[in-house]
Amino acid sequence: MAEIHGDVAEGFGAIADAFARNFEDEGEVGASCCVYVGGESVADLWGGVADPATGRPYGRDTLQLHFSTTKGVAAICAAMLYERGQLDYEAPVADYWPEFAGGGKEAVTVAQCMSHTAGLAALDTPLTMDEICALEPVLRAIESQVPLWEPGTANGYHAITFGWIVGEIIRRIDGRSLGRFLADEVAGPLGAESYIGLPESEEHRVAPIQNSPPPSDPEILELMMAVMGPGTMGFRALTMDGAISLAAEPNPFNTRQVHATEMPAANGISEARGLARIYAATVGEVDGVRLLSDDTVRHVRTERSRGPDLSLVMEGAWGLGFMLDIEFNPLLSPQSFSHPGAGGSLAYGDLEHGVGFAYVMNQMGSGLAGDPRANRLSEALRSCL
Repeated sequence: MAEIHGDVAEGFGAIADAFARNFEDEGEVGASCCVYVGGESVADLWGGVADPATGRPYGRDTLQLHFSTTKGVAAICAAMLYERGQLDYEAPVADYWPEFAGGGKEAVTVAQCMSHTAGLAALDTPLTMDEICALEPVLRAIESQVPLWEPGTANGYHAITFGWIVGEIIRRIDGRSLGRFLADEVAGPLGAESYIGLPESEEHRVAPIQNSPPPSDPEILELMMAVMGPGTMGFRALTMDGAISLAAEPNPFNTRQVHATEMPAANGISEARGLARIYAATVGEVDGVRLLSDDTVRHVRTERSRGPDLSLVMEGAWGLGFMLDIEFNPLLSPQSFSHPGAGGSLAYGDLEHGVGFAYVMNQMGSGLAGDPRANRLSEALRSCL
């Protein structure tokens, strides 16, 4: 029986019950969950084992890599520049990053990149893991890339490229990298532990990712091959044409090299508490800090694209960098704006309920459509409200 620690406010005990059930029913190894309502923490929970190899417990200050949940953090940073009048989502990316116009992309807009309709889900330039972590070779490859479909005509998940595109737009406008902007303008003022590019001093706190076992259900295996089989757009987008492999030993996402670089689509490392505080500060004040106005939140969560996803082979619905409430991403309400991450992590905000929610874990789930652990926690929160 896993040890569960933390606090819940009166009336929110169902969240703690759901968190405990994930360990009993879903094979949870180590995890944390935090929920803010109206700027106050109503649930702050952690438990289990951070590192099964050593037995290190999952503590209050354990940090967790959370894959694509990072994209929501990047989108919040971009929205802050929009609110300050420095970023126009409808403008061509090349207005901020002139070299981006290569390959016939002079008219591709920031909004198209942020709603996964830019046709840049994969790159034709072969890249090694070392080049990916060095960043500059990736930016050069993006600059020369010809769109894989006509921008604006279809959505296809820009699984890894999204982060570098948004990060470079922010750097060209602000002068700081996305990781530095996050530290200075978001995490620092909020006292939130969330990093894109982890300082070496915090490396010892990270809970290693535990890969999910291969699916035993033939139907799920068939679906996974349709999405991720060699040569598919999903394989190209999610692995950078095979350069990034979760099956490698060691898993690259457990290495200092990947933790240290800025891969703003996939290598965010945070406490659930930090992510929940960040989303809570987009929908209200948290200790006097408010990141976005109500109007900005409504703007960025407005649907920009919907339809069969060319990368994931399932329905996708996107605002400006945020995944919306759809069948495989059930959130608190249709007004919630979020980003889930591979294996099960999830963070979201909800303006109408004043909610910031985050769940992170080290044991990856095997499902392609929503994770039962995150869904259970959201359902528990809904029941409390």
